[in-house]
Amino acid sequence: MASHATHEVLQFEHPGEGRKRAKSTPKGRQIDPQAAEEIAALLGDRSRRRDLLIEHLHLIQDKYHQISAAHLAALADEMKLAFSEVFEVATFYAHFDVVKEGSPDIAPLTIRVCDSLTCALFGAEQMLRELQNKAGPGVRVVRAPCVGRCDTAPAAEVGHNFVDHASVESVLKTTKSGDTHAHLPKYVEYDAYVKNGGYALLNKLRSGKMPKEDLLKALDDASLRGLGGAGFPTGRKWRAVLGEPGPRLMAINGDEGEPGTFKDRYYLETDPHRFIEGMLIGAHVVEAGDVYIYLRDEYPASIEIIKREIAKLPKEKSAPTLHVRRGAGAYICGEESALLESIEGKRGLPRHKPPYPFQVGLFGLPTLINNVETLWWVRDIVEKGADWWKSQGRNDRHGLRSFSVSGRVKYPGMKLAPAGITVRELIDEFCGGMADGHKFHAYLPGGASGGILPASMDNIPLDFGTLEKYGCFIGSAAVVIMSNKDDVKDAALNLMRFFEDESCGQCTPCRAGTQKAAVLMESKNWNRDLLEELSQAMRDASICGLGQAASNPLTTVIKYFPEEFSPKEAAE
Repeated sequence: MASHATHEVLQFEHPGEGRKRAKSTPKGRQIDPQAAEEIAALLGDRSRRRDLLIEHLHLIQDKYHQISAAHLAALADEMKLAFSEVFEVATFYAHFDVVKEGSPDIAPLTIRVCDSLTCALFGAEQMLRELQNKAGPGVRVVRAPCVGRCDTAPAAEVGHNFVDHASVESVLKTTKSGDTHAHLPKYVEYDAYVKNGGYALLNKLRSGKMPKEDLLKALDDASLRGLGGAGFPTGRKWRAVLGEPGPRLMAINGDEGEPGTFKDRYYLETDPHRFIEGMLIGAHVVEAGDVYIYLRDEYPASIEIIKREIAKLPKEKSAPTLHVRRGAGAYICGEESALLESIEGKRGLPRHKPPYPFQVGLFGLPTLINNVETLWWVRDIVEKGADWWKSQGRNDRHGLRSFSVSGRVKYPGMKLAPAGITVRELIDEFCGGMADGHKFHAYLPGGASGGILPASMDNIPLDFGTLEKYGCFIGSAAVVIMSNKDDVKDAALNLMRFFEDESCGQCTPCRAGTQKAAVLMESKNWNRDLLEELSQAMRDASICGLGQAASNPLTTVIKYFPEEFSPKEAAE
């Protein structure tokens, strides 16, 4: 916040003239009148609450394509916050382009090229370099972490318009057309959803025709688990929140940032009300008065769809207040406590536990946190019955899994398949086999942090609890298929660089460990003993799952791909 106080300084002039008071001057960062006027107009009658800081930063970024120091100072003054507090939040998130004083303005149009694993397999790095040379004036080309379009890799974003199966030519054509806005796909809208039985279950709950306990029992009997990656039993989580004294809140984790994952985007952009109904059911069960829906900024179409469809919901006295919050490009905010910090308008730094979010969560209140897909299944499980859900599955596993499949398969995409299916069955039955000219070589069973396994281990059931003994896990069920034309050591390095970039920096094992590991992995000959020692330190001492799991691709490559290492490395 700018200081309007004055400070007097005593100065000596020439000998014999005695002391003379200098002219009073204001100290601290001064507010530019024009910037203050622009910020006041931009915020209008919106609340200046502290938790809306990130939302207000988005307003500036969207309007001016950057955030100047003058606008930051004016926003801090308008919200009655310290400039340092606003600055540290704005510079934490990748999608806020903060321009320092005296620096040139950022180009009005930004092209983001995804450089995460699947896009890298399809030539994103070469495309990035060519676009940087050919984009021309007024256009900035930057690399971006996974944008959730791995099934149409390589992906690029022109403004907010995504170019699937991108090439230099198609990206430049889109840029020249000026088409920089998100395109909304066809999806099931409110009236169509209601016509097919939508919201009947919610209405039964609200009217008391279905007791809460019956619904919770259905979730327990089906053994529905959190499908964001952790796999915690859903019914047990809801009961735990309900057991805490009110008031209570609910938060939706729609920050799907794990490289290889795009299932939540699929559900939000095809049948959003099935998710919304599940969310409202959860809020009713735990008696949450407010629900905060946190969606990643890389999903502009999903954000627009959810806002439009929420506006169509009938006004009910018993309904919670719904708040849509927009992420700003930070993978760490997929961690539940970092998510809460971001919703509160802060940097996404994970909290120490305990207490856990169900005890002390958003704004210090007991908070139910659920993933998008978890809530999407609530209606089907309760209406069709737990036995229906449990009848799905293979290899003694139960339920369905939404696999985000990308890489060297003929037909990548979101594949709804039985829990416990093997990767070989997934490729052959749901993906049309391997892509032409490619032989199955390796796979990631659970996204960037889930490890890398060889094709020879293609008979492991893919589900919670089946992969841990191999140093892997299913996580959000993001399966990336690699072929004999891909290098697993390069893949592991790509993933480690991702974790290095996305580390929040709060704890040394993760911040320094990922950076050191990436440097060591750049060497032609890996120092395996040092890398394994470093990996163990990261697993043991990191605060959250990012640092604890970041080394999984590294350690599994060392363990399962001995042929990738030279005799010198093997001797070491």
